[in-house]
Amino acid sequence: MSAPETISIDNVKYVREDSIKRNQPAISTDGLQAVIVRSQSAGVFAGYLKEQKERVVTLHDCRRLWYWSGAFTLSEIANDGVSKPKQCKFSCCVDTHIILDASEIIPMTQSAAESVFGVPEYTA
Repeated sequence: MSAPETISIDNVKYVREDSIKRNQPAISTDGLQAVIVRSQSAGVFAGYLKEQKERVVTLHDCRRLWYWSGAFTLSEIANDGVSKPKQCKFSCCVDTHIILDASEIIPMTQSAAESVFGVPEYTA
């Protein structure tokens, strides 16, 4: 007999912790993958990958990551997000951003995307 996947107590449904899939890729409602893009000269961006043609990348719902705290590398941000969101300096979200010189594209997990897009907008 296998272990149950869910259990209900007082009409509240609970799931087994080991049945929760962690580090799932973040996908927008339009089916676009959340990514971090590092460019050669324009900095670092987080958004949803709309199109890529060689080094030209188009992002939807994009923000610039100017300064971050609570993560060491972009890979860590893409996997885990940031642990000190109030110390980060992330721009406002723009609908579309075209990056002409992308040097890397890193897929983000769902939890990382929630963290990055949850950082308050930094204004001067």
